[in-house]
Amino acid sequence: MSKTKIDSENNAKANKKKKKVVVFTKKKSLKNSEAVIIEKLQAAYESINSNEVTKFGDFPLSSKTLKGLRECGYHKPTEIQKETIGLALQGKDILGAAQTGSGKTLAFLIPILEKLYCKQWTKLDGLGALVITPTRELAYQIFETLRKMGEHHDFSAGLIIGGKDLKFERNRMDQCNIIICTPGRLLQHMDENPLLDCVNMQMLVLDEADRCLDMGFEQTMNAIIANLPPKRQTLLFSATQTRSVKDLARLSLKDPSYISVHEHSEFSTPKELSQSYVICELQDKVSILWSFLRNHTNKKIIVFFASCKQVKYIYEIFCKLRPGISLMALYGTLHQLRRMDIYETFCKKQSAVLFATDIAARGLDFPKVHWVVQVDCPEDAATYIHRVGRTARYHRGGESLLMLLQREENMVDKLKEKKIPIEKIEINPLKLNNPVRKMEAYLAKDPTLKDTAQRAFVSYAKAVFLMKDKEIFDAQALDTNSFAKSLGLTIPPRIRFLQRLSARAAKSKSAKNEFNKDVKNNNKVYFNMDSDEDADQSQQSKTVEHNKEVLGSAEEYNSLQVSNSTPFYVSENDESDDDNVLTIKRRDHDIEPSDEQELINIDESRILYNDEGELVVIGNKEKKSELARQYENENEGGIDIEKSKMMLREEDKFDKQLFKEKVKMKHKEEKRKLKEKMKKNKKEEQERDEFGESESGEEPDLSWLPDPDKLYGENNTEGERLAQQDEKEAEQKQEANAQQVVNKSKKRKLNKKVDDLETVLKKKKKHKIKEISSSLTVNEAEQLAMLLLNNK
Repeated sequence: MSKTKIDSENNAKANKKKKKVVVFTKKKSLKNSEAVIIEKLQAAYESINSNEVTKFGDFPLSSKTLKGLRECGYHKPTEIQKETIGLALQGKDILGAAQTGSGKTLAFLIPILEKLYCKQWTKLDGLGALVITPTRELAYQIFETLRKMGEHHDFSAGLIIGGKDLKFERNRMDQCNIIICTPGRLLQHMDENPLLDCVNMQMLVLDEADRCLDMGFEQTMNAIIANLPPKRQTLLFSATQTRSVKDLARLSLKDPSYISVHEHSEFSTPKELSQSYVICELQDKVSILWSFLRNHTNKKIIVFFASCKQVKYIYEIFCKLRPGISLMALYGTLHQLRRMDIYETFCKKQSAVLFATDIAARGLDFPKVHWVVQVDCPEDAATYIHRVGRTARYHRGGESLLMLLQREENMVDKLKEKKIPIEKIEINPLKLNNPVRKMEAYLAKDPTLKDTAQRAFVSYAKAVFLMKDKEIFDAQALDTNSFAKSLGLTIPPRIRFLQRLSARAAKSKSAKNEFNKDVKNNNKVYFNMDSDEDADQSQQSKTVEHNKEVLGSAEEYNSLQVSNSTPFYVSENDESDDDNVLTIKRRDHDIEPSDEQELINIDESRILYNDEGELVVIGNKEKKSELARQYENENEGGIDIEKSKMMLREEDKFDKQLFKEKVKMKHKEEKRKLKEKMKKNKKEEQERDEFGESESGEEPDLSWLPDPDKLYGENNTEGERLAQQDEKEAEQKQEANAQQVVNKSKKRKLNKKVDDLETVLKKKKKHKIKEISSSLTVNEAEQLAMLLLNNK
């Protein structure tokens, strides 16, 4: 080997060693430099001044976060982001309130990424941040935003929502640093999944916090909060932020900072949003919506309804009517994958109509929505704000239309109290296009679609009934007949819970009238029944006794007290159409027996006799055995198990004997009816024979007789007559043979029927006897009867 080759190999080995040393030093220096950068960032948190911030680079943020923001197109922070990010980086609890479309999502995602980055969070550390939202679509939207802007960080994130694969989520729960979820699915994992560990959790975020903390999620959120560590940072965000002391105490907030960038603004909705409302009749809503969609085929529109079944029906019937624009529907009872697909498709559309319930009203960012139409009145001003917030986002323009009934016009005053500018407009009824005739035709053809329409009709009445503000919403004042016709239903379906409610109201009114009548007859009824602590208890008891005497009985007095209360309520989570809508709330008063109970009581005391005059026992029968009578007459307390067993055995003997007698009676009755039927058939056969009919009920066969015209014709010769006579004899022989074959087949059939009847009689199957006997002719029935009598 040459010297130059050896030198080159030595140089190569030396270079390899040097490279290894250089790489090791770089890694060490990188770790040291990253720790130094984190220290500098944390030191700069205290000096953040939101008034001096004009771009995201002015915040002390990591290079990974800034790079992700630039790639997503976020350069300048919004007002809520300026005020929130600095305080969140300092570790303070925050209540953030801002108008819809103001960028609240980034206001909590940036602090989450920065906090976990500064703590050098890894997969081994487990859960670091938890984001809870009320709807699945909003959770999915936040997850997608986090995935895009946090691409350069090393954290793992999980989307935990209902409708997804629970097993897939369960096995990966311990690997997620950031979880975005809905309350129900999160609580399910807390109860069932040992891999979910919240001990090291640093941040809790509630998006749309007022909805998460209201009555619908109260129990679920209380259970979730009980499983979270008390030492954590909590951020609450919503367009209509809760400031309830009770809600904040549940979350254990420590000196929270309240940020409301639009609190002192002129309006609580974006200035770029043009809002209007129209007063219409209930039956005109469908025609107004149809005409509106026909005149806005190039717009992107969201239409809100009060219930899922309304959305489903309007979507299906409008798809058949074809308004000339793409239609979609988003509501809670759809499969989750279908909901996500509809959400993504509508986001990509330039012009389309989305029929939706309030699941699309909170937090969802649909790009470039031109119109928001509210066919059904929102429950309150907060719901209205969230609905119209789907348009005019990020300083873009938008319009909204609200349809109100005459009774619901008071909602306008409530909206103006919340600083919502809304103007009234008029609609020319001559320009409305009503598709009710076509709808009726489609419902007549399709029973499934008709059933959907009926469900939509009932669900709207239920939705109105469940509204809290009874000054605005009154389900009993609705013109249901006209509304049913506007949906294409010729006959309005029954709304059972309203019927029961009306009946109860009428009963209460009649009871009140009777009470007033009694009071008029005797003016000495007193009403000083205040439950004040300082009131004289003896005087109150005297008043109660006196009123009972005036009313005639204590029971009548108690019924009066109950009628003045509200004994029924409707569950908001009820998914059924009409059944079980009214539920008993109070349990401390007597309930009148139902019709079925009254019938049972009558049956127990009724005495019946059968056709033979024997007693038929119904209900509680008299004890037959001597042991049972003695047991009944004993006055000892409690139940003696041994005596009861003996008594039941003795009574069982009598019951078996009674059952045998009943079976015998039943068999006798079957035989008697069969004999009567045979006698009746025989009598009918004799009557037919008297009128010259054959036994088989058919006309006599006269084909064997010779034709007199041919037999005695003038032109017939003797040879021709003989030839004709031979031909007729041959025909007669053929017919006789054919008749013998028919008779043999009939005989075989009759024997088979006899055998069938005998087997059926053995098995005591009454309905089989009827089938066989009804197919017999008169002759066959007579032969069958003779066979049966001979067998006996």
